[in-house]
Amino acid sequence: MKVNILYLIHKSKVNAKGRCPIRCRITYSKKRTEFSTGQFVNPDNWNNKQQLVKSIDPEAEFINTQLSLIKTKINKAFLLLQMKESDFITDDIYKLFKGEKLHEEQSVVEFFKSYLNKLKTLVGIDIKQLTWNKFFYIKNDIAEFIKWKYNTSDYPLKKLNLQFVIELEFYYKTVKHLKQITINKKIQRFKKVIRVAVAENYLDKNPFMLHKPKTVRKEVVFLSTEELCILEKHVFTQKRLQFVKNLFIFSCYTGLPYRELMNLKHDNIIEGFDGNLWIKMTREKTSKSLSIPLMPKAVDVMELFNEEIFVFPRLSNQRYNSYLKEVADILGIDKNLTTHMARRTFASTVLLYNDVPMEVVSELLGHSSMKVTQESYGKVVQEKVSQEIIKLKSKMD
Repeated sequence: MKVNILYLIHKSKVNAKGRCPIRCRITYSKKRTEFSTGQFVNPDNWNNKQQLVKSIDPEAEFINTQLSLIKTKINKAFLLLQMKESDFITDDIYKLFKGEKLHEEQSVVEFFKSYLNKLKTLVGIDIKQLTWNKFFYIKNDIAEFIKWKYNTSDYPLKKLNLQFVIELEFYYKTVKHLKQITINKKIQRFKKVIRVAVAENYLDKNPFMLHKPKTVRKEVVFLSTEELCILEKHVFTQKRLQFVKNLFIFSCYTGLPYRELMNLKHDNIIEGFDGNLWIKMTREKTSKSLSIPLMPKAVDVMELFNEEIFVFPRLSNQRYNSYLKEVADILGIDKNLTTHMARRTFASTVLLYNDVPMEVVSELLGHSSMKVTQESYGKVVQEKVSQEIIKLKSKMD
């Protein structure tokens, strides 16, 4: 495939001397790059067929020499890129012609590794180690996928297209057997790395721009008022079960996730402007400040413990969830009890079902935006409205 070099004059941009600019257009592989040559010519003195300035023009010799030099340099840049035996575009030809340094041909896994190295320096500053780990796992996924799909250890960045991410999604479903919500999250992180490649000019455009994640309808499961009441009243003979029950109830009345529950210190409990006790801390996941008023039942749970620094004794998330399963089995609650379930119970049964506005719920949960709250709890509000309408209808009958 050859490179085509064409000179054009812009008759619509004639200067005070009656001369218009000469532009150069490079065409290769059905793509174009156009730039100004810095030369001007009287439009009547331009021979478009021969791509030259007519000899009658007083500056014909100089301009034609300059145009010839430009053409020679472009052809030289084109040959140099061909010798590299890697894919290139018209922008690469133009950059090499201008003497600009080109990015070396990058591959997906290779670029991902360099991205991870940069990201590593931000651990403890802007990001958590846990966040870095998640991107590291995605890099491993991509390497395994490339090996599975293309039988090679890496894949050129510039060959990425929409089909690549479609095949990746298929791989996650059929080989890794992942749920759609997990697939969406993994692909979201991969897309972020590719956007960095675009920003750093390794790619001209985002190859995944048209890809849309499949919608996942999440059902919000929470304890009903009756189930929460059963849990509160039951006294377990085993201390470990009674302990996790109390932790769960505390989360049901504060909405604290597991990490914040375990990191809650006495210093985080302050007297608020209203004279009541409030939790003041930062949510690790979103870095958003939490300000949660302590309800009487949450205070009752706190007073059961007498730790020096932290409010509650330490317990691993794995054990916590394991013990909660035992609690659910004993009480006959056919739901998966977790701290997420407690947060949902706080948002739904404790707040929304008691007419607390959605924006207040969003603030108390420490969500990054109202959209997150609405997507998760919009259906709960609809159910509440439905119940109120049913009550209204019964009164009107």
